Amino acid sequence: MESPLTFVWFEQDNNEITIDNVVYQFHKNQIISLTEFHKVDISGVCNAKLIRFNRAFYCIIDHDSEVGCKGILFFGASQLPVFDIPKEELEKFQTIWKMFEIELKSNDGLQLEMLQSMLKRFIIMCTRVFKSQSNYHKIEEGSIDIIREYNFLVEKHFRTKNTVAEYAEMLHKSPKTLSNLFSKLSSKRPLQFIQDRKILEAKRLLRYTDKSVKEIAYEIGFEDLQTFGRFFKNYEGTSPTDFKKITIIQ
Repeated sequence: MESPLTFVWFEQDNNEITIDNVVYQFHKNQIISLTEFHKVDISGVCNAKLIRFNRAFYCIIDHDSEVGCKGILFFGASQLPVFDIPKEELEKFQTIWKMFEIELKSNDGLQLEMLQSMLKRFIIMCTRVFKSQSNYHKIEEGSIDIIREYNFLVEKHFRTKNTVAEYAEMLHKSPKTLSNLFSKLSSKRPLQFIQDRKILEAKRLLRYTDKSVKEIAYEIGFEDLQTFGRFFKNYEGTSPTDFKKITIIQ
């Protein structure tokens, strides 16, 4: 799926997942939200519900900033967004999940609008709980908005814009300001978001298309094959050519 956004709702205890090389333990009625930037390795999940959607389905840019596709739960949190469903809210979450299941069985022209409406309600519910349980209210709102907008701009322009300075200019900030902001609120440097997005796209194109390594290098913003090869190997420990061969064999 192109640019997926994901909610995982754990239904039992004793779940272990490695996300961005950090091992997490999740328990019953916790929810996490993930973007395509997260590298996920599942050690063990007992039972979980999952909602996955993309921007073509939901992300209208005019949506309220806190619950849109560049909202708090996807691009605004400083750490992995995770929260516990409060006992007094559990019935609401279970009800909307049941409504999802019922609506997915319908087959008429109104299904899309109904699912979009229900998804927005689910995101609002999740956002409210997350904000109440995190230190989000202690962070200056404008700072979070800048990080959210930066990440969204990277998603739109990563093929053609390769430096933090280019994004800083679009945000009317200095590169140093962005760097200082990310060091306070995020576990990643601003340049790493650009590089992570490029490597993700490179792996997708290598795995799912017949494009040559050279074509892929140019498509994601590299001027020559050698630079792309070094970049890819630093991240994946193998050359793009070998990665493509392994993918074909698998």
